[in-house]
Amino acid sequence: MSILEKAGTFRLGDRVVKRLGYGAMQLAGPGVFGPPRDRDAALAVLREAVAAGVDHIDTSDFYGPHVTNQLIREALSPYPEHLVIVTKVGAVRGADGSWDPAQEPDQLRSAVEDNLRNLGLDRLEIVNFRIHPGHHGRSDDSIAKSFEVMALMQQEGLIRHLGISNATAAQVAEARAIAPVVCVQNQYNLAHREDDDLIDTLAAEGIAYVPFFPLGGFNPLQSASLSDVAARLGATPMQVALAWLLRRSPNILLIPGTSSVAHLRENLAAGSLELPEGALAELDAIATSTKE
Repeated sequence: MSILEKAGTFRLGDRVVKRLGYGAMQLAGPGVFGPPRDRDAALAVLREAVAAGVDHIDTSDFYGPHVTNQLIREALSPYPEHLVIVTKVGAVRGADGSWDPAQEPDQLRSAVEDNLRNLGLDRLEIVNFRIHPGHHGRSDDSIAKSFEVMALMQQEGLIRHLGISNATAAQVAEARAIAPVVCVQNQYNLAHREDDDLIDTLAAEGIAYVPFFPLGGFNPLQSASLSDVAARLGATPMQVALAWLLRRSPNILLIPGTSSVAHLRENLAAGSLELPEGALAELDAIATSTKE
């Protein structure tokens, strides 16, 4: 049994994928903007991921912009039949690298068309509608107008399945009342566990939950407990964080990103990392300690 097979599988749309996937965001330049520092290295990471058995790649045409999708197409097209490419829409990049909302009907349609063109596809397997954050984190605004546009493009055959990203539980419910939702992609990790109840609800419904920023994103989590557990297990903090997520719930699918083949192999090795009960208790306590 391979490392990825040890981590198990879960249904994503009407496909079954391994729970350890790959996120392509870091293949773009600094700040997820512009071309990669080393194009050949970026192509090598994508090819290595698929060669290792990864069958779920997360991307977006606003990474770069256009950069990661063009790299994916160059590295992997024609795509293996088993590969599920998940993309997202709802933002554009400003000339200064800013992340700006793009949630109007014409903007969403343009984004889907850009993804199709740059990935070289006739239909996108799964598209997440990314809700633009508010001033204090996730927005609680209605997403009905935008998600109805997504549902229309699905009916037109441009999209096979729909997901939602950066969403509250209420917004997930609102989206599901419009069209089926096959995955929810939100920030969630050892320290940021606001979605605990949502994850359990989705698991009961057979819906995948895809956490981003497993170590805190652009401001990595600094935790003595995490470092201590990793040292005792002879693992990296990222491997422990990923292994904890795999243990958290069977519907969690992971998309750790990297621009390095060596780091890719390290991340995928988390699929075989066993966490003793004592270590789990220490890791579970991190969320409490960060709130104090």
